[in-house]
Amino acid sequence: MIKKNKKPSYIAEVLTEALPYIKRFRGKSIVIKYGGNAMSDESLKSGFARDVVLMKLVGMNPIVVHGGGPQIGATLEKLGKKSSFVDGMRVTDRETMSIVETVLAGEINQEIVSLINSFGGNAVGLSGKDEKLIIARKMVLKKNNTKLGTSEIIDIGYVGDIETVDKSAVNALAQNDTIPVIAPIGVDESGQTYNINADLVAGKIAQAIGAEKLIMLTNTQGLLDENGEVLTGVSIEEVDILIKKGIIKGGMLPKIRSALNAVQGKVETSHIIDGRVKHAVLLEILTDEGVGTLIHRKKIKDKFS
Repeated sequence: MIKKNKKPSYIAEVLTEALPYIKRFRGKSIVIKYGGNAMSDESLKSGFARDVVLMKLVGMNPIVVHGGGPQIGATLEKLGKKSSFVDGMRVTDRETMSIVETVLAGEINQEIVSLINSFGGNAVGLSGKDEKLIIARKMVLKKNNTKLGTSEIIDIGYVGDIETVDKSAVNALAQNDTIPVIAPIGVDESGQTYNINADLVAGKIAQAIGAEKLIMLTNTQGLLDENGEVLTGVSIEEVDILIKKGIIKGGMLPKIRSALNAVQGKVETSHIIDGRVKHAVLLEILTDEGVGTLIHRKKIKDKFS
């Protein structure tokens, strides 16, 4: 007696659930900040590359902005240089900037491009320096000095903020058959190169092109409340409260600030998702439940008040 395999039926259900999302997001640009474990685990790396290729094949326009903090840290450690951070931003002297550019724009960017292309995609690697895609300026960080009752400026070196993004260049790449893979490096008008937080770059690009979604992969389940529970959906106002309470802090701050700025701009929704889950991007875009936290404009509950 031959037993029927239930797997085809399950696959059909999954495809049926995905269909309305494919239809809804066809022709839309989706900016994905790629980092964390998803960039270091071989299985997750392959899963991510397949996700991006599938998105393109069904008519979406994925734009990948990648990080590389752990890889930069490992390279610096080999050279005997210690990494230090302020508010989630890497302190970057001239020597560190050279290393950052080599690791991000060279090694990591080309690896991602090659992997996507190995699964049938047509990825194009570039950094914000190329054709002045990202015009940057030196970032100024201010910290409150509670003892003196004043604020002080902290110099974190060649770390950049973003002045402009060439949205026409990004759109031109994304809306043809290519998948842009962008390293988070910018340049000012004088030609000085800056290390820019990848979350910030992803958010600014999403804002500039009016992306449908900004998706940020992390090493957590999403945004957590004071009890460590995942918040599946929060508004701008609710996130502000979490920041004021000190619940959102450290390396999560740049992600949240970029996500908030994007939603306050032209981006429909921002998502903080668990990059440790295989095919996390597709699960977030094409299923009802998703795998992380959705940030939207409207307040829908009073949980944090």
